[in-house]
Amino acid sequence: MTDKKVWFITGAGRGLGADIARAALAAGHAVVATGRDTDRVARAVGAADDLLVTRLDITSADEARAAVDRFGRIDVLVNNAAAAQMGFFEETSPELFERHLATNLLGPMTVTRAVLPVLRAQRSGLVLTISSTAGLQGLEFVSAYAAAKFGLEGWMESLAPEIAPYGIGATLVEPGAFRTELLSGESSTYGDQPVDDYADRTADAVARWRSFHGAQDGDPAKLAAALVTVAALEKPPLRFIAGTDAVAVAERKAADLRAQVDAFRDLSLSLDHPRK
Repeated sequence: MTDKKVWFITGAGRGLGADIARAALAAGHAVVATGRDTDRVARAVGAADDLLVTRLDITSADEARAAVDRFGRIDVLVNNAAAAQMGFFEETSPELFERHLATNLLGPMTVTRAVLPVLRAQRSGLVLTISSTAGLQGLEFVSAYAAAKFGLEGWMESLAPEIAPYGIGATLVEPGAFRTELLSGESSTYGDQPVDDYADRTADAVARWRSFHGAQDGDPAKLAAALVTVAALEKPPLRFIAGTDAVAVAERKAADLRAQVDAFRDLSLSLDHPRK
């Protein structure tokens, strides 16, 4: 039996968040499952003795502090809550783009700010943040989503050494395509200011992404169980690449970076001041 820990999970009302909550409970942990609709969270996760459901809008600092203050201990924070903003950059208004960043990038930061004082006081804990292969490699039609995920990557990479001296770990999870609710009509939105030049490409992209919903290869229940395993490690990794397609993306990105370095190596190395 794994040592019992307290998991604090955002976005537990559906999809991967609910799967993570159930997997942690099945492993013998206590779970604080959060979401904007507590009835929905309770239905999604199911009844359990070690389950507490509480309301949390991750964009609200006051709600984050109130939710965290209710519990004396947190061992694993799972920054999972997210939405998918799809669409070409020019067809996405500044307001919609900023709203997406507020949820997918600033939201996890807001919750983590509330949780870190608890983890520092304990001198232990793990901040586990769900990123995406879109945080490794940008693709057309997902500029807002990729911007948020790339932001998570840089933030967590920088946060990890800041909190390590206090016994706190940080792990980025980079899933590929998993069969969750992310691409459903409730979780995904599209550009709000059409541009004629993009019309045909937008129609094709929307149809393609909508047809992908429910056809993804990844099994979210297996990912949730894997995250319980990763969180139990004595030293969890900075990155966990999740899924067959995610491994392929990561390997391709590493090869592309190497090729780009090598292509202009001599010019790059010529830019320093002369050594004395």
